[in-house]
Amino acid sequence: MLAEAAGRDSVIGNIAALVDRARAAGTPVVWVQHSDEDLPAGSPGWQLVPELRLRDGEPVVHKHYGDSFEATSLDQELARRRIGRLVVTGAESDGCVRATLHGAFVRGYDVTLVSDAHTTSDRTVEDGSLAGQVIPARQIIAHTNLYWGYQAGPERTAEVAAADQVRFG
Repeated sequence: MLAEAAGRDSVIGNIAALVDRARAAGTPVVWVQHSDEDLPAGSPGWQLVPELRLRDGEPVVHKHYGDSFEATSLDQELARRRIGRLVVTGAESDGCVRATLHGAFVRGYDVTLVSDAHTTSDRTVEDGSLAGQVIPARQIIAHTNLYWGYQAGPERTAEVAAADQVRFG
């Protein structure tokens, strides 16, 4: 799934570093893995990238929709661990990442999008007056970062931070 993603190696490196720092701070790490008819469970594209290693006891939430909370155990996993702030990374910026940001925020979580730890691929517009035009992945990522930076709500925060600026503990 990430083979064509923009900045793949850098994004995965940033995610791995964040995971290491979270673990060192005693912050729980919860993994989310997507499957659907285009990405069947067990297929090569479904596997987590080899650079990211799960540890025993770290839950993996399996999802079938963009929003990682939709029809999953994610909310229960977070509640069990008394987690109220999420640091969101991953793919695809314009799909699962955005849907999960909103899913968390409307459920009352504080949500940090890590600006340099999410990615997507170039997109071709399929219909309308822009049909056939390509939107470069880097523009989609930049727009997602810009967009999330303007979110607000009562008694919760939404922020965008670079991986080296994220603090745990």
